[in-house]
Amino acid sequence: MLNRNIETFLGCNSAYDQAGIVLFGAPFDSTVSYRPGTRFASREMRSQSFGLETYSPYLDSDLGDIAVFDGGDLELCIGDTGKALEQIEKYTSAILHDGKIPVMLGGEHLVTLGAFRAVFDKHPQVCIIHYDAHADLRDDYLGASLSHASVLRRCYDLVGDNRIFQFGIRSGDRCEFEFANAHTSLRKFDFAGLADTVKKLKDIPVYLTIDLDVLDPSAFPGTGTPEAGGVSFTDLIAAIREACALDIVGCDLVELSPVYDQSGVSTITACKVLRELLLSI
Repeated sequence: MLNRNIETFLGCNSAYDQAGIVLFGAPFDSTVSYRPGTRFASREMRSQSFGLETYSPYLDSDLGDIAVFDGGDLELCIGDTGKALEQIEKYTSAILHDGKIPVMLGGEHLVTLGAFRAVFDKHPQVCIIHYDAHADLRDDYLGASLSHASVLRRCYDLVGDNRIFQFGIRSGDRCEFEFANAHTSLRKFDFAGLADTVKKLKDIPVYLTIDLDVLDPSAFPGTGTPEAGGVSFTDLIAAIREACALDIVGCDLVELSPVYDQSGVSTITACKVLRELLLSI
């Protein structure tokens, strides 16, 4: 008997009812401030993931050991940012209602807000761990309050003081860093202090958001707003493993823009980060 040919991320072909993790794509990049293209990331990651092994030598674990359902990409309203976020929120809410962990592939970083709204509704005590090159704490960007440059500020509007923990940040305007000094925990340049954060957040629900431009562009050029001075791949996956010792109730991986790295190395790197993330949760 012939079966439908549905492309999923490597090893993520479990049935929905059996899966503890639900992977889905949010192909949206309508508010990017520099170079667009992240809407193509999840599609490319699925295609290129088959260049990897399901086995992780870093964790001595295999994607075949866990049950992940890949729900494909959402069909988002590209012309209406608010509606697109509502679509993401509704889909994430359905996953959480069924007792599963949502793992979203961006898309630009603003898509985090849609997923996080759903997580916050279910887990009002949730805190955020944020890996990124950019602070994303602007109140608006060129007059728009819904922007990938303001996504963590909009999340702050929900959770308030001392519940956002930021690492790897090396770009932002002065006002963003001043805001962080008063309202969030921000670590410049690296992951120092993460162990203390993990201890602090023990037994608290955590949303993990990973902007791949936290990586140095020499290793990961395929992103819309590259920033020199980033972390290494091994540092990032170590930080993912450390954070995933916590009660992760949702997470995302955003800001791969495949068109800016024709070698495909950035896409494969993103795939490998996702493999480690799925196995670490």
